Amino acid sequence: MNSQAFYKTYLDEAISLLQSLVQAESFSGAEDKTAIILSEFLDSKEIEYKRYGNNVVARNEHFDPTRETILLNSHHDTVKPNSGYTKDPFEPSIEDGKLFGLGSNDAGGSLVSLIQTFGHFYAEENLPYNIILAATAEEENSGPGGIESILDQLAPVSFAIVGEPTEMKMAVAEKGLLVLDCLSKGKSGHAARDLGVNAIYEAMQDIDWFKNYQFEEVSEYLGPVKMSVTMINSGYQHNVIPDTCSFVVDVRTTDAYSNEEVLETVKNNVRCEVSPRSTRLSPSSISTEMDIVKVAKKLGIEQFGSPTTSDQALMSFPSLKMGPGKSERSHTADEFIWLEEIESGIVGYIQLLEELFKQKQSES
Repeated sequence: MNSQAFYKTYLDEAISLLQSLVQAESFSGAEDKTAIILSEFLDSKEIEYKRYGNNVVARNEHFDPTRETILLNSHHDTVKPNSGYTKDPFEPSIEDGKLFGLGSNDAGGSLVSLIQTFGHFYAEENLPYNIILAATAEEENSGPGGIESILDQLAPVSFAIVGEPTEMKMAVAEKGLLVLDCLSKGKSGHAARDLGVNAIYEAMQDIDWFKNYQFEEVSEYLGPVKMSVTMINSGYQHNVIPDTCSFVVDVRTTDAYSNEEVLETVKNNVRCEVSPRSTRLSPSSISTEMDIVKVAKKLGIEQFGSPTTSDQALMSFPSLKMGPGKSERSHTADEFIWLEEIESGIVGYIQLLEELFKQKQSES
């Protein structure tokens, strides 16, 4: 079969698989239906796999533990559809070259493209790298039953390609996330008298610090750490000076600092009590000296820093983010992906790995 023919076959299969996934409700934490669909697809291709909860994992047929390993990862859970949908979010209709449906863009297009890429190399002997496919759950809510729960089931991973909609550009860095619950304290008193300590005014001083503070180090690809106060709550009656004021800060961290370093800086500069909801969603990056990044540059693939988080935040090994579709369409009403974007995803992933393999073999 010539290359044009097998790419056409890959595309047709990918479209059909994506339509099946869209039809099955797969909100974070309840992805059993799509896990079954993915398992059945791999069965139909005679690809061996294991299922851990709703995570589906497969290794290339001639896996060699002495070789370096590449992880191909994307997720099959979705957010819930918003109220702006004019189409049935679970009806994968194709109109004017677009495949509509919840999860089609985020991250169904990437997932089916990576699955076809894995299948392309699955039975090939003497690959210079091992390849592991992980179709994972609970990405949208960063849940404990997702990628984090299977990391110890994977071989030592050299690097991961995480499938998310990036227009097939390569995100070589990704921001992390800290959500801080802050509590300023005062002393109650009657609003008509000069008594009490207003917790709102106490909070305002710290909020002003969050607004104006600038971290010294600026990431090459991600820019500065960004802190935004996004919620505030205080008081229960108009004539009572409030003794507490709580507010929430959304912090987008970069590879210039660890989440723990950012948290320490915050605590050293504000007077309120600061409680991080979690420090586990770390910023990530991959060295521009790694072969996969050099190969991407050789192929003319644009590189950038991503402001959005993904399962990269939970990986302890180098990773990059790359996939068909457009990030701005994620979580929007009447979500869609162009069919030609899926095609570019399959072709782009395969060409990237083929070039990497050629380079690795030439060095041997």
